[in-house]
Amino acid sequence: MGMLDGRVAICTGSGRGVGAEVAKTMAANGASVIVNDPGVGGGGEGGGDRTPAEAVVDEIRAAGGRAAANFGSVASFENCLDMVQQARDEFGGLHIVFNPAGILRDRMFHKMSPEDWQAVIDVHLTGHFNVNRAAINLFREQEYGRIIMVSSTSGLLGNIGQSNYGAAKLGIVALARIVAMENASKNVTANVIAPSADTRMTRGVPTPKDPKAAAVREERLRLSRADAIAPLCTFLASEGAGYVSGQVFHQRAGELTLYGHSRPVRTVHRNGNWTPETIAEVAMPSLSGQFFEIANSRSVHAGMPMA
Repeated sequence: MGMLDGRVAICTGSGRGVGAEVAKTMAANGASVIVNDPGVGGGGEGGGDRTPAEAVVDEIRAAGGRAAANFGSVASFENCLDMVQQARDEFGGLHIVFNPAGILRDRMFHKMSPEDWQAVIDVHLTGHFNVNRAAINLFREQEYGRIIMVSSTSGLLGNIGQSNYGAAKLGIVALARIVAMENASKNVTANVIAPSADTRMTRGVPTPKDPKAAAVREERLRLSRADAIAPLCTFLASEGAGYVSGQVFHQRAGELTLYGHSRPVRTVHRNGNWTPETIAEVAMPSLSGQFFEIANSRSVHAGMPMA
């Protein structure tokens, strides 16, 4: 008996990397899987290469599993409606949506074009809306659904050169939390993973110029295998994970971290209204001891992952 026997999953952007590994692991645990991948480049360029999705489907079928390929972009709501319908037509239903589809167009903010901003928002944040919105009414009607959204430490913590990507990824956290709130009574869960893994996307991040820093990055990537993320996603997709919803997990190799949500840290009160002067003289000195450090993801998850 597999953990996902009888379930049907959509895995977006799953022709490579984490998505491919999760699709294969879900299938090995009994799920029938729609393997979606539009066959674009790492920055969203091109399209139409069916090889990645078909290769994952072939591998799943060769292992005795059930899978079908889909080549639509999650940036289109119509494509996502078609994806949900394909799952129902080919496998008789839908119970799980996993959302790793993504692209990168890294630029410093002062050099970012509106086109590069919008392209990343369209695939990541709007793509999450599209596929989950396409599925949510079915999940509510059948009173069962498992949604696994994909964020990043670039959104949770920040990363230089990724204002478009980070903004989308933090927006996904808010989306998941609200979807979890709104659908708790319908046995529909929504959780977030922020994986650190050696994938085409992470390989697209510029390598540090310093040789030592570049060597450290290479070793971190080597240890952070994409297949290490699949067991967490498979569990979150299972019936037994019904008590887990609205949560954010970071994982790299054998290191699994639960992230907290934003909460008040310190409050100062004053009778009457604040003035600019009392803000400067009273409020800020009281609050500044609790300011968050402006630190990127590499400084927070600084050590080598446990392989």
